[in-house]
Amino acid sequence: MASINKNDNNSGKSGGKRTKERNTGSFNKRNFNENPRNSSSGREDILSSDAVYASSGAVIGRNATAELLKSGRSVDKLFVRRGDREGSINVIIAEALKRGIPVIEVDNSRLDVLSGGAHHQGVVAMAAEKEYSSVDEILEIAKSRGEVPLIVIADGIEDPHNMGALIRCAECAGAHGIIIPKRRSAGLSPVVTKSSAGAVEHMAIAKVPNLASAVDSLKEAGVWIYTAETGGTPYYECDFKVPSAIIFGSEGEGVGRLLREKSDFIVSIPLYGKVNSLNVSCAAAVILSEAARQARTRV
Repeated sequence: MASINKNDNNSGKSGGKRTKERNTGSFNKRNFNENPRNSSSGREDILSSDAVYASSGAVIGRNATAELLKSGRSVDKLFVRRGDREGSINVIIAEALKRGIPVIEVDNSRLDVLSGGAHHQGVVAMAAEKEYSSVDEILEIAKSRGEVPLIVIADGIEDPHNMGALIRCAECAGAHGIIIPKRRSAGLSPVVTKSSAGAVEHMAIAKVPNLASAVDSLKEAGVWIYTAETGGTPYYECDFKVPSAIIFGSEGEGVGRLLREKSDFIVSIPLYGKVNSLNVSCAAAVILSEAARQARTRV
């Protein structure tokens, strides 16, 4: 995980090179998401009489997947058997691409795992546990509460347990929402929901096609961008009393280079033990708690 500072290097590096002015910004609405909410055609309650669901929350089989796509429910990913382009699978893939759903070709063995051994007919869809929000809606939540926005951005966090724990930390800190990318991210699966200890039900989560574009739009709306990485300002010395979005990366790769460069500040957690990293949710708990404390002691 990236949000550490083993050597306590208080460099105060800034990526975005903006001059901070103490104001909350206007939070103008912008086109942050490609598709904030897919409207239902009235079929979202029942997908199909022969729909099959794996314990992981996967929707299995061609008929069930086709009905899922027709229902308008949010779908995180569509897994199809590599090289299989016969019959109804072409229609399913075309509909998924039309809706902007990532289509991933995998070996049959991977589909066997995803389906829990059920007869998958070469296709498994991962449906979201709840509807996604838009970034505009996240900003509106902060405005409706009369609070300075506090937003979490998850970059490349693909482990569902880590994602669930991050959502839990964000909700406990009073964050107004989480932004995740369409690709290279755990979606709102049952595992994520369980790992969040129910926090996902109280957290607005936006899924965007491009995190860098979302960051640019947030900056235009008056939000300051912090990246949790090594070599930055200790978290307790950072100013979180302004509208803030904090980026947390995966434990393996950390926050991507482009997002670091677009950030206004790098924030770190000094470590004094022999282990040089924290789990992403642990790091988020530390930094978000400080951000929440400052937001509630504004002067």
